[in-house]
Amino acid sequence: MPRKQNSNFGNANSTFHDILESMFPRTLKRPNSSFFLLGTRGTGKSTWLRETFKQATWFNLLDESLFQRLLVSPGLFYSKIQNLPPESWVVVDEIQRLPQLLNSVHRAIEEQRLNFALTGSSARKLKQAGINLLAGRAKMRSMLPLLPKELGNSFDIESILRYGSIPLIVNSESPEETLKDYVQLYIKEEIKSEALVRNLSNFIRSVPLFALYNGQILNLSSTARDAEVERKTLSSYLQILEDTLLVKKLHAFQTKLTVRENKKPKIYWIDPGLVRAAQGIRGPVGLQEKGPLLELYVFQIIRDQIENHLKYDDVFYWSPSQNKTEVDFLIRKQNELFAVEVKSTLRIRPDHFKGLNEIKKLPEVKRRIILYLGEDSYLTPEGIEIMTLKKFADEINKGF
Repeated sequence: MPRKQNSNFGNANSTFHDILESMFPRTLKRPNSSFFLLGTRGTGKSTWLRETFKQATWFNLLDESLFQRLLVSPGLFYSKIQNLPPESWVVVDEIQRLPQLLNSVHRAIEEQRLNFALTGSSARKLKQAGINLLAGRAKMRSMLPLLPKELGNSFDIESILRYGSIPLIVNSESPEETLKDYVQLYIKEEIKSEALVRNLSNFIRSVPLFALYNGQILNLSSTARDAEVERKTLSSYLQILEDTLLVKKLHAFQTKLTVRENKKPKIYWIDPGLVRAAQGIRGPVGLQEKGPLLELYVFQIIRDQIENHLKYDDVFYWSPSQNKTEVDFLIRKQNELFAVEVKSTLRIRPDHFKGLNEIKKLPEVKRRIILYLGEDSYLTPEGIEIMTLKKFADEINKGF
């Protein structure tokens, strides 16, 4: 059960947002100064904060009573923190519900030297309110679904591909039903309650189509026709999925070579289980599903190292437009590149080397890796590293 907070303003009753009590230790490190912690519902933001900031003054904006009081009298927020000693920590859970509080946060950081942990499951209202008003005074961190190291002995890639690794789902006795409820509650609570779209039925009809494009370049024109909405409208729906943290774009790598690379981004969902739930798919993972779902999970492992541990600068995919050659991920670390190809197979075949052989022409590429579902890791005569998923997770954590 959650430990009782000191000065806990807004201790809401158990809801969809806070029924999670994950027993899995997270690898996210506590920042030493103010930060935003963004993540979808059920990933364990509040749980991690309760464990990490036991002495913090806490504002839970999911508590409707507190929310209404602060909505009517936003000055009440500052009155509760103005006498705290310097360097004290203040947690504001789901800050996007009242982004106007960021003015008081900014003031308290500047004048009182307070530290803030600000969580959110949507970046949309924060961006609209001008998140830059903090002028870089708060770091950005992401709470992602559970990663291999966090799952420990409970790590099971087949289960992850089927149900995902959002702690709320992992801890559920009925993961498929919880996933179904999650998607419905997401639409109800994130979209409807925030009035993010005018035509909710059109948005609902579009969600499964976006899920179909997980790991692919989204063709907005054809998808708009399938969804029976305008292309501009569909583009706005995709932006909503990004802003509410369910979808992340992966951009193409651009070189200075004369070869013209594909410039359109791919889209990846946040979790394999959500992709399947959004499409209404249940039961064991099919062969055609496995590859994109595995890529998605690898993308989250890479994102964690970039966004939370700051060990790498960025990640792209590589696909020269003059042929069908592609490499799934190209990770950049200063002036070095690490090429990663993902294969959802138990055995490696010679044709799996095609993309990594082509990418050798980029002089910055220092390591070429094939990640697969087999049991052995080894080095090929061509210098390509074959790795299991857990081996890859360990290697990227070390910093390559």
